[in-house]
Amino acid sequence: MGLLDQLKNGKEKRASEEEQHQEQPSQQDLSQKIDPTIRPGGVFMVQLLMKEKYEMPSNERFTEILSKHLGKVEQFGDRKLWGRFAAHDYISELKDASVPVSLMISGCDEFVPDAIDDFRRSQMWDCMNDRDRILSECKYQILATDTLGGGLPSKKRANMLMDYLEALVELYPQCEAVYNLNSGKLIMADDIRKKEITGIDRFIRYAVNVRFFNIQGTEDKVVDTLGLSLLYIEDLQYHFHGMDPNWVVNHAYNLASYLLDNDKPMKDGDTIDGIRNGMIVQDIQWKCQYEDALIQPARIVMDVCMGEYAAGSRG
Repeated sequence: MGLLDQLKNGKEKRASEEEQHQEQPSQQDLSQKIDPTIRPGGVFMVQLLMKEKYEMPSNERFTEILSKHLGKVEQFGDRKLWGRFAAHDYISELKDASVPVSLMISGCDEFVPDAIDDFRRSQMWDCMNDRDRILSECKYQILATDTLGGGLPSKKRANMLMDYLEALVELYPQCEAVYNLNSGKLIMADDIRKKEITGIDRFIRYAVNVRFFNIQGTEDKVVDTLGLSLLYIEDLQYHFHGMDPNWVVNHAYNLASYLLDNDKPMKDGDTIDGIRNGMIVQDIQWKCQYEDALIQPARIVMDVCMGEYAAGSRG
């Protein structure tokens, strides 16, 4: 019996639209150095994008909103360039100490859209219709990060980061969109403000990017994820042909949600429930194993071998 047994068929997750996808090269960029934004347990980094320059809120406003979402929060350090806050309800267990997670929020600076290359722009599926407008009209950014969050349990950190994100879009009502540097995901700020999703599924929705690639010169396709490594969960990869990519994208979101909710239960060689006619079914089992990613950034992924739909060879 596979690891997706507890998921409901047809569970709603965002799915990409194949006809909107442009072909992207599948060859790994071997010259690329390890990207620090995908380091397991690394620093969470988002840019709040806005059209007009916005002054940093007062100390009292920062503390009020952050405390409403995150519990006891204490400001520390000089706030000339950054607001720094200790989140006392989130204690990071390090090798030699237990310390509160730190939250850092920059002042408002100029946004440089050219820093986001065409490769990343091509995978902004949640904002594809608004992508170019957002990246051209938003002239300013605020950078927000956490520090030492990697010392939290995965589910606790996922909830903390999304509480933090909801606080940020409340602190900055002028924010048009949020760009996640860890996953390349672009989300409309109003989608976060609606609070239609609760719990850890917010992390899957707002912080994990499911990407899609046509492999040039073949009928093969790749669906993979970015963003799970912040929680010490390997990203997923599907190399396949002959199946609707929207079904695979839906499967990837469901599997990512399952892995987070169950504290990464998969190991090399495990099987999961496959897909028939767009539905997750138990009588089809797909084997999973760790592989080098086919698409940059360079990393180890959990490759899902899709049976008769699998493409390529596996080690």
